[in-house]
Amino acid sequence: MGGTMIFMRRAGRVAVLALLAIPITAVTATQQAAAETRRQPQAESAALARRMLAQLNVARPLSIRGYSHRRFQPRWAHHKGTCDAREMVLARDGRRVRRNAACQPVKGVWHSPYDGKRLKSEKLVDVDHVVPLAYAWRSGARKWSQARRRAFANDLTRPELIAVSHSANIAKGGQGPQSWRPPRRGHWCRYATSWITVKHHYRLFVTRKEKVALLNMLRTC
Repeated sequence: MGGTMIFMRRAGRVAVLALLAIPITAVTATQQAAAETRRQPQAESAALARRMLAQLNVARPLSIRGYSHRRFQPRWAHHKGTCDAREMVLARDGRRVRRNAACQPVKGVWHSPYDGKRLKSEKLVDVDHVVPLAYAWRSGARKWSQARRRAFANDLTRPELIAVSHSANIAKGGQGPQSWRPPRRGHWCRYATSWITVKHHYRLFVTRKEKVALLNMLRTC
């Protein structure tokens, strides 16, 4: 009897130690949501991007007349609870991002692929539309419904939204690849494939100069 009790105590201690050795995998709902946002949409391969580019119509740009951000409102639509598209991208593209109860990032580190800058403040980060809204307007979006323009401006499925430095975003403005390219040449391939992926999905046309610029960037892949 005494030997049995000693054996049971030892077995119990082994079981407890075994449980302590098991890593804790449970996560909170907030952590799970944050993990889901880290999956950045992928652009197509360079080979497929070339084929997709060949399928796009080539035309002269439409007039900018009538364009404003309001044509794409709300530009930052809510996706999950209180989180809008901009906040989702900041959480997805950053590291060690902390958000307040309103989903706004209050701390984190971001790497800007356009210029290679390491940003430690959310105030230095912008969420860029790879194909700018004004450029999309002149590429065919002016003929869309308001709902489609809103979907375009808040698209988290295609590689249209990306966290970059404020300075790079300001320098880019509403320009196309024939007028502006990321200062960091190492990002040209990704930039071109992302641009083509978005334009192909939304059936936006390209200009002749734009197509040449994209083909030149694809050569860096």
